[in-house]
Amino acid sequence: EYDSAKAFENAGAKVITKVFKNLTPEDIRDSVRIFEESINQSQIIMFPGGFSAGDEPDGSAKFFATAFRNEKIKEAVHKLLNERDGLALGICNGFQALIKSGLLPYGEVRTLGKDDATLYRNDINRHISCIANTRCTSNNSPWLASNDVDKTYAIAISHGEGKFICSKEQLEQLKANGQIAFQYCDIDGNVNYDEVNNINGSTYAIEGIVSKDGHVLGKMGHSERYVDGVFKNIYGNKQQNIFRNGVNYFRKDK
Repeated sequence: EYDSAKAFENAGAKVITKVFKNLTPEDIRDSVRIFEESINQSQIIMFPGGFSAGDEPDGSAKFFATAFRNEKIKEAVHKLLNERDGLALGICNGFQALIKSGLLPYGEVRTLGKDDATLYRNDINRHISCIANTRCTSNNSPWLASNDVDKTYAIAISHGEGKFICSKEQLEQLKANGQIAFQYCDIDGNVNYDEVNNINGSTYAIEGIVSKDGHVLGKMGHSERYVDGVFKNIYGNKQQNIFRNGVNYFRKDK
């Protein structure tokens, strides 16, 4: 949460951080009201990474998805995305939350079927913490507006369940719609599927996707962890500019 807030603040955003309380029924009702009001006042919502909402199987995604299926919160999210031209972002556990809620790849909160995309445990069956090379596959999104297609980035990876899985039919739809945002690759930008480069075994080496209209972005790599002065001994470009792109989308002087 702190890294994500700082990344948005550095890009010029005003950030409000909300915690969904669930110890009592009264806490839940109060949280629903606060989240609905906060979403109605916002232009961007973000589901951060980290284990703050639990790290059992499916991580915090189950918790987030359940909370955001509440009718009041769901309506606020749909109005943000469909009526107010708003954006949504999820990184790592936040990407899981977007997938489990249906916001990715569909752009709306919905009940999922057995054939829908999901995120599963890594092929090596344990947590991965490293720097991974990723390739920008599309700029079909406000989040990717300033990014050059085929440009590569060295991004911090830290997850146990980051393997993106989808059916062949859904993969073809993602490719046709330009919804594949980032793929794992080698240091030269070549996408391949060995365990060294496609670190968790994802379908089509997918690291991140966007909704069909590009307003929702989810990715496993922790783009928020990079600030000037860190990873100086790591070769490659570490600044993806997704936070700046998202904020710039709403600048009147852009």
